[in-house]
Amino acid sequence: MPPALFQFLGSLMAIFALAGIAFWLKLGPAPRLVDEDAARTAAAEAVSGFEAVAVGLDRDGRGALLRDGAGRVLLLRAHGVHFAGRVLSPASRAQRDGDTLLVDTAEKRYGAARLVLDDPSAWVDAIDAIKN
Repeated sequence: MPPALFQFLGSLMAIFALAGIAFWLKLGPAPRLVDEDAARTAAAEAVSGFEAVAVGLDRDGRGALLRDGAGRVLLLRAHGVHFAGRVLSPASRAQRDGDTLLVDTAEKRYGAARLVLDDPSAWVDAIDAIKN
């Protein structure tokens, strides 16, 4: 067996072993937003200077919608062990299904998010207001 192939296979086995150990230890759990303050902090980290005046927090803490004083709406959703945020554009859409809100950012790389909110209708109105 050529030394390069032996080294490659050894490295590949080590990677799989480390991944298995991390899985077994349950490292890197999905992040959760525990309250509105956590959502505001994550929003400020995602978009510098974003100061929310309204927060719609997913009941399981998997994401949030935040609105600032200028009417911009920021969508937060889990990305790895952190939260990624996008300020919604006029191309964004929101669809309500009971207490669930499906928010499509119209960005292929960011995608859509499904949030269970206390008042999804208010957030549909806020997202529709961006289009005007």
